[in-house]
Amino acid sequence: MMYLESPPKLIPTEVFSAVPAEFRRRVASEWADANRPGAVTDCFIEGPSFDADGNLYIVDIPFGRIFRIAPDKSWSQIAEYDGWPNGLKIDAMGRILIADYRHGLMELDARSGEVTPLLRSRNSESFRGCNDLHIASNGDIYFTDQGQTGLHDPTGRVYRLRVNGALDCLIDTGISPNGLVLDPHEAVLFVAMTRDNAVWRAPFMKDGSVSKVGRFCSLFGPSGPDGMTMDAAGRLFVAHASLGHVFVFAPNGECIARIKSCAGPSCTNVAIGGADRDRLYITESVTGSVLVADKRARLDISLSIYPRHRTCTRLEGSTIFEASPRCRLGNWPRDARLAAAGRG
Repeated sequence: MMYLESPPKLIPTEVFSAVPAEFRRRVASEWADANRPGAVTDCFIEGPSFDADGNLYIVDIPFGRIFRIAPDKSWSQIAEYDGWPNGLKIDAMGRILIADYRHGLMELDARSGEVTPLLRSRNSESFRGCNDLHIASNGDIYFTDQGQTGLHDPTGRVYRLRVNGALDCLIDTGISPNGLVLDPHEAVLFVAMTRDNAVWRAPFMKDGSVSKVGRFCSLFGPSGPDGMTMDAAGRLFVAHASLGHVFVFAPNGECIARIKSCAGPSCTNVAIGGADRDRLYITESVTGSVLVADKRARLDISLSIYPRHRTCTRLEGSTIFEASPRCRLGNWPRDARLAAAGRG
């Protein structure tokens, strides 16, 4: 992880809520035997996503469960089915979609608890193991097909399911594709490649394909980047599944903050929430905890990556302040200007 002028700011967390005792199962599961051999796994939560009423939905992978956490922090089990739900997102219409490792894309009816298939295969070929998804503003669904891919087998796939039903394979050389998110302009797709310990940046071409795919940032550790989200300022929040942190990257790839888990080391996914959308919620899967970044901590970071303003900017909360004219983009070398504009 690289930074330029200042080391990443440390932001603490606190426990928002944890899986209640009545929902923990101290029994063996096929998923745990394969993914956490020898470890007691009474739950493994992932996929945080808020609905319009402020309820937080999460999945429990090994036992095929979907939970809803109300604003008062009370838990309710919405569904249990024969699957391994890994990612969950709620679209603008309130539809709850699931990336299921066993079954592909699924849809949940929160009132009945019924989980039904949305997309199980591509050209009659089953998916390797779907991991996470992201929903574009037009309703297109981007999702990763991770399976057991890695450096030994770089064949993970990233798909786009268009609203008209067309399925596009955008990447088929992924090194364990996991979380993914579009930038605020929906011109670039970011994909966490867990076993590459990196986040890939995939710009879209005019025809909707991706090209010039490259590593946006690199990390380290026995596992790697997992779920991600991005705020309106273009800051990328990357949960790391073994380092006990969520790392925050500026649009130029600089690590500007680290949000430290107050529970276990396995930060697997993130969601922005709160009345003002100014709090970050994190699933820490090993302890079954949902963490929240301390609301008193604000990012106060100097950035020089907004060429349309032609000055450096300082982001504090969601407000942009003009800084010294000495930082004008026009004073940069030509190569730096092109990189800041995304044309490097």
